[in-house]
Amino acid sequence: MLRYAVVRGGLGLLAVRRTCLFSRLAHSAPQSNYRPIKKVMVANRGEIAIRVFRACTELGIRTVAVYSEQDTGQMHRQKADEAYLIGKGLPPVAAYLHIPDIIKVAKENKVDAIHPGYGFLSERADFAQACTDAGVMFVGPNPETVRKMGDKVEARTLAISAGVPVVPGTDSPISSLQEAQAFAQTYGFPIIFKAAYGGGGRGMRVVREYEELEENYQRAYSEALTAFGNGALFIEKFIEKPRHIEVQILGDKYGNVIHLYERDCSIQRRHQKVVEIAPAFQLDPHLRDRLHADAVNLARQVGYENAGTVEFLVDKHGKHYFIEVNSRLQVEHTVTEEITDVDLVHAQLHVCEGRSLPELGLKQDKIRVNGCAIQCRVTTEDPARGFQPDTGRIEVFRSGEGMGIRLDSASAFPGAVISPHYDSLLVKVIASGKDLHTAASKMSRALAEFRVRGVKTNIPFLQNVFSNHQFLHSTVDTQFIDENQELFNLKPTQNRAQKLLHYLGHVMVNGPTTPIPVKVKPSSTDPVVPPVTMGDPPVGFRDVLLRDGPEGFAKAIRAHQGLLLMDTTFRDAHQSLLATRVRTHDLKKISPFVSHNFSNLFSLENWGGATFDVAMRFLSECPWKRLQELRALIPNVPFQMLLRGANAVGYTNYPDNAVFKFCEVAKENGMDIFRVFDSLNYLPNMLLGMEAAGAAGGVVEAAISYTGDVSDPMRQKYSLDYYVKLADELVKAGTHILCIKDMAGLLKPEASKLLVGALRDRFPDIPIHVHTHDTAGAGVAAMLACADAGADVVDVAVDSMAGMTSQPSMGAIVACTKGTKFDTGIALDKVFDYSEYWEVARGLYAPFDCTATMKSGNADVYENEIPGGQYTNLHFQAHSMGLGNKFKEVKKAYTEANKLLGDLIKVTPSSKIVGDLAQFMVQNNLTRAEVEERADELSFPLSVVEFLQGHIGIPHGGFPEPFRSKVELERGKILHIKALALGDLNKAGQREVFFELNGQLRSVLVKDTVAMKEMKFHPKAQKSIKGQVGAPMPGKVLEVKVKVGSKVEKGQPLCVLSAMKMETVVNSPLAGTVKAVHVTADASLEGDDLILEIEE
Repeated sequence: MLRYAVVRGGLGLLAVRRTCLFSRLAHSAPQSNYRPIKKVMVANRGEIAIRVFRACTELGIRTVAVYSEQDTGQMHRQKADEAYLIGKGLPPVAAYLHIPDIIKVAKENKVDAIHPGYGFLSERADFAQACTDAGVMFVGPNPETVRKMGDKVEARTLAISAGVPVVPGTDSPISSLQEAQAFAQTYGFPIIFKAAYGGGGRGMRVVREYEELEENYQRAYSEALTAFGNGALFIEKFIEKPRHIEVQILGDKYGNVIHLYERDCSIQRRHQKVVEIAPAFQLDPHLRDRLHADAVNLARQVGYENAGTVEFLVDKHGKHYFIEVNSRLQVEHTVTEEITDVDLVHAQLHVCEGRSLPELGLKQDKIRVNGCAIQCRVTTEDPARGFQPDTGRIEVFRSGEGMGIRLDSASAFPGAVISPHYDSLLVKVIASGKDLHTAASKMSRALAEFRVRGVKTNIPFLQNVFSNHQFLHSTVDTQFIDENQELFNLKPTQNRAQKLLHYLGHVMVNGPTTPIPVKVKPSSTDPVVPPVTMGDPPVGFRDVLLRDGPEGFAKAIRAHQGLLLMDTTFRDAHQSLLATRVRTHDLKKISPFVSHNFSNLFSLENWGGATFDVAMRFLSECPWKRLQELRALIPNVPFQMLLRGANAVGYTNYPDNAVFKFCEVAKENGMDIFRVFDSLNYLPNMLLGMEAAGAAGGVVEAAISYTGDVSDPMRQKYSLDYYVKLADELVKAGTHILCIKDMAGLLKPEASKLLVGALRDRFPDIPIHVHTHDTAGAGVAAMLACADAGADVVDVAVDSMAGMTSQPSMGAIVACTKGTKFDTGIALDKVFDYSEYWEVARGLYAPFDCTATMKSGNADVYENEIPGGQYTNLHFQAHSMGLGNKFKEVKKAYTEANKLLGDLIKVTPSSKIVGDLAQFMVQNNLTRAEVEERADELSFPLSVVEFLQGHIGIPHGGFPEPFRSKVELERGKILHIKALALGDLNKAGQREVFFELNGQLRSVLVKDTVAMKEMKFHPKAQKSIKGQVGAPMPGKVLEVKVKVGSKVEKGQPLCVLSAMKMETVVNSPLAGTVKAVHVTADASLEGDDLILEIEE
């Protein structure tokens, strides 16, 4: 066998003789052999090119990059001193395989040496020879050694001659399927195809059954041809569950060869290494010595010079087998550098110059292992989809760094475009520590710091690897990933900031995304104002307030004979029915009529709450100006506003001084009565609002938010005793008027008698005011019951703006009390005139009218307890989101969400929290039980998280447990966003939108939906249409195996895609006939692009 190798290799015998000769000259390098390198070209791309450039710069060597047309924006081009285009007009990979162009650039630019990196031409003997012929040094072994080591069959022969055990396999590359079949018949399955002239998992396929043989042979041949320019394959018997151990070797021109210990590369998928460790964990010392000795002996036998790797498989019995020699620098060389403190690229360059290893201080007895190093390859692959490569633009990149962490990268920066043409490697992360556990801990920490947005990565998968018990405490083999499916239980990333930027960008490019769910047009008829008496309006209760002050006003209200009304038509009624969209213009027109004909109203509710929101966001009005103008037109009727305690008119707690100043300015601009409430009846928040309103000189009306049913003995969380005790605290705090705020219309007549009666008995001198909604249709009955029990004031809305989710009808209350002790003193005919105005005015707001989607109230409010104004908004939102037919589910989810949150009092903002959670549940098809079970992994709406953090106060009975403890409560997460600019339309129909996020520039690409209507794009496969077959990943079509009319079986190959030099076969999802084919060979596809259609 040795003689055969010598004859075939030509230089094999010379290599043996050189070994003997050079061993005598090992300690010195003849000066005539020394050729200093002044300029180095790297015939590669990406992180390895940058790695070599950095080493060159450290040695004072000038650097040259080459790049393909597709790589004009890549970082390696910018890191070099010079950069030149190669392979113009060639496909992306072919450009880096075009030897004539590379040599031409080297010669024209006086390059002394070419470093091949790894992959591409790094193991091509013809490239090494071309460099030598051009007078350019090749940073690697001599061409003949590259040829021998690159030929896997000849390398096996040399290993055998050196006494190194090998796996049974072919003696030479096979050239046909028939040879593969013959080998399989001799040795049986499983077998493995390997590329004869390259590594890295390309052209490598395991075959376990005869039926798989032909397809895998074709795929392996094609991958090898694409990656290495030669499709030659050889076959070996496949060893089950081995460890993959490789030894780093380094040789010089004088016969010196050393090893730099070993690396464990067993964690692999698709035969590509994912995690590498140096030194190998829990490796038998005697086995380690044998691996080192075999590697060095084999290298000496061939006269190996420069860096290389001898790879072995170790079976479960501790027996090792030679696989191959990689005559180049390996991707994972970094871990060896970390544990030996030897810069391998420096050594490569010095050896190429002609310096000896002893001269460089590299002697075997001087090489020591220091600690442990781990490398993991962060790739743009999606573990959840079988590690399918992902492509696109990196929108955000933030790396993990710190002590013990090294990063080698090239494409890892915001704005980098990850194409399907090259390897999916994004960045190599290397962690070092005193032992495996220390290094793994640092790696876990670094991975947790990474933020990559825009493309999928394998980081969640890697995090699972580094927390795996087997990985940390035992040995792993090449089946580690396949046998530990829990590694694919991936924790979803929140990606909140980027999602928010995408939403904002979409709004900036395409406008608001919430469509009006109805096509009703506003009425063209303007309302007619009823006749108004000339002169000043009659005296009203505001005159009493101005004369006697808040205390005197309260006494006058309590002493009044008859039932007083507060009219909500100017605010809460149109909030409930018309989404608060009524303009100041229409309020001003009817104001003089109200002033002259309803002077005996207790008050007009016309400000606060949602008024601020809508006036500024949608109506482009000033809410302060509205208050001033209405005050001038209605000087005699008190105005009342909603003050959300410490929230003022917002949705979160404001500083105390802001609430005080707000009340002061509101009073100065015409506000009289401040109805102060808190959405949770949280007393500290209410007391702040009461104090602020009182300090401003306003009437303080403390409101108890009502929920539940005091007449139901089975519902005792919010009992009669609870409300009376709360009222005690409010009266002690100095409220002028006591209010019951029944925001959902839950106050039934019997409950009204119980609650109002108890409060009247307890506080005989305090006026009682009751607010409700008429969602169930029982509002008039409830308010009459309240009056009978001792209430002084009830809320109403004019008839055409009453009912449903608004307040009870003014006309009905006026008519029902006429001639009784509760007579309101309001003329019914004036109510009719008032109602006629609003009936016509309501038509102006038809697109926002709740009757466009709701046709009646609903007594189910007694079950779901949705507040009146929110009931309308939820219905509107459900239609806007395409959930109009699921509003019943939304209401049920609201009930369940309320239970999840501990049965809250529901009024803005607590009602919004419940509503947000309900819609979240419906959108994600979650039950209450599923939400509770998965609370620690779901990304809840921000309002829910902030509620559980205590942002709006503490609910009665405390927070819900264990739900609260399971939800991730992140504090101190504030995003500062500033929109900067909008980019031009690109070829893909997108615009780049630029933001400043927390002081850093961010951008997102947003599809321009209007522009895209005029552009042509490849159709997408619709998952809902059976028989449409889409691309499982972005890539290039290599082969289409069927045509229109072809009969196909389920699982039959339809076409072959290539992405990042890996090939994927797309199989038929069903049996049938090919109806249409939408792709051709060489077509570039995006994910889910339609490939073909099959009909059964």
